Amino acid sequence: MANTSKPAGLTPVKYLNGADWDGSGNIYYIDSADGSAYYPGDLVKLSGSGDATRGIPGISKSAAGDVSVGVLISVGVNPDGGPYIDPNNLTLTNAPATKTQSYYALVVDDPMVVFEMQESGTALAAADIGLNANIIVATPGTGGRWSASVIDNSTKATTSTLNVKLLGLARRSDNAFGTAAKWLVIINSHSYRAGTTGS
Repeated sequence: MANTSKPAGLTPVKYLNGADWDGSGNIYYIDSADGSAYYPGDLVKLSGSGDATRGIPGISKSAAGDVSVGVLISVGVNPDGGPYIDPNNLTLTNAPATKTQSYYALVVDDPMVVFEMQESGTALAAADIGLNANIIVATPGTGGRWSASVIDNSTKATTSTLNVKLLGLARRSDNAFGTAAKWLVIINSHSYRAGTTGS
């Protein structure tokens, strides 16, 4: 059976030690002047600034090859630890590109978290396990609520500065090597841990 193409950015699933991901993350700030839209599953990096009142570190959206701090899993307007939602629009699960206010995001920033991510391009194979790759940053279509970013298969290499490290296929009955396969990855080029060469 063919894999279903359903990109969702990076989805946290477990830790490198095998323990289930426990939902932990830290709060980060998105400035109102930031011109990018943010969705759950987006890879984000430190912006070099932050909330001038509360001292919360700022983030911006990561691009291919950036050193990233983690993955955004929810976003809202409450700066005091959530809930991560806009109380003026309970259907909004993202921060829009054009912002009328600053936003606060829960980010999975532990470099030991393993994520699931869909590949894109010529299908990866078992021989690619251990290599690194960049991502293709993509915005979901109209009505989409999750990141559409995927692994850029054309960038697979041993280079230590690539975004993610390929740990192997997500092991379940609806996933197999081939187009749109879902892979387990860690953020390789991470703000809190130096990237390693792929093997």
